[in-house]
This record gives sequence, C-alpha cells and structure tokens, in this order.
Amino acid sequence: MTPAVTVLQLDTEFPRVPGDVGSPDTYLGNIEILRIPNATVGQIVSANPAAIPIAPFEAALAQATGDIIVTSCGFLSYWQTHLAAKTEKPFVSSALTALPTLCENHAAHEIMTVTFDAASLNENHFGPYQTDVIGLPGDMHLVDVISQNLRILNDAQAGQEIADFIAAQRKPNHKHILLECTNLPPYKRTIAALTGLPITDILTCIEAKRPKTIEPEFLIL
Repeated sequence: MTPAVTVLQLDTEFPRVPGDVGSPDTYLGNIEILRIPNATVGQIVSANPAAIPIAPFEAALAQATGDIIVTSCGFLSYWQTHLAAKTEKPFVSSALTALPTLCENHAAHEIMTVTFDAASLNENHFGPYQTDVIGLPGDMHLVDVISQNLRILNDAQAGQEIADFIAAQRKPNHKHILLECTNLPPYKRTIAALTGLPITDILTCIEAKRPKTIEPEFLIL
C-alpha cells in the first residue's frame, strides 16, 4: 500500500510522540520515514540555511513514495522552492510556508511564531513575512531532549512547560500562533486552551494539501 505521507526526517533518536510529524500515530494512513544521514539538529537549525548540505534531502526526495512529502524541521523552509521543484508530489518543508496565506488575513506582527531557536530563525526562513518570534528557553525539558538527542521524553512535563511559556509570551496584538517546530503540535490543544488563539502548524499544512491525512484529534482548530 502506498504510504499517505513520506517524512524526510532528521538523523535523530529522540521520541516522536503522537502529534509529532514523525509519529505514525499522527496519521490516518501509513507513513514512510526516510531518515537523512548526518542531518543533525545542530546542522539544520541554522541562521545560514543556504549552507545546509541539501544533496541528501534531494536523494531522499527522489526515493519518496508517499502521496505527500514533508520534512521534520521547520528550518528547512529556505529550501521549499528548490525541493518542491524536484518532485511532482505536494511538498511541505515547514509550517512557515503557510505565512503567505495567513498574512492575507493578518498583519505579520499579529502572528506569533514559536520556534525551537529564535537566535537562528531569520529573514532567510521567513522571506518577506517577518512575524513576531519567540524561542523556546534553553532550560526547557523538550529543548534538552531534542538538543541532546535523548531517548526519554516526559510528555506531560514538556507540554505544560511549553503551553505555560507561550501563554506568558502572548501580547494583545497576537491573533494567531504559528508553530515552526514540528515537535510542538502534540501540545497544541493545551496551548490553545491557555491562549485562546487559533494555531497553524506542519499538520494543518499537510491536511490543507491532502485532506483526511491527519488524525482529527491533532486538528483542533
């Protein structure tokens, strides 16, 4: 059976819990995981995305058999046009690709983008749609797990820390939340409950391109 989704996944070992783009439990159908050799978080989460070795992603893209192809890191948004041109299938590099549509209804400063690393996310990733940006604190549990590529994740702790942090960072001008990090969607129900704001993430982008792909519980808004 042809997989619904092919995920071009970074070379990581940390847990992919339901709601994560790399978890089979996130999807209604089968998924194909193509792990990109040597594509570490430190290599891909970069302020200079042009320097990312893209050939391994191109090779994986050529092997992908899913109906839609996505990546596991929003920092690959810089390569959206380049990689999309190499396949006839729908391709989503990042939730940041939703910004042109979101900015039809919102001013850029009304969108709060939550990223894994605010110091590295810049105009190279945003293009002309520079939103407000908040980065996850370095002492947060999920950041520790991802940065150190740990194999144990306290899901409840991660979710509460993230939701509390985002709610505390919300400003009156914020009308929408965009989750750059593909490891944050598992916690968006709690985030939405604390902020009252609609949320766009990699999963909503996938669902927009290929309806009935994502488990409904992960499409809350």
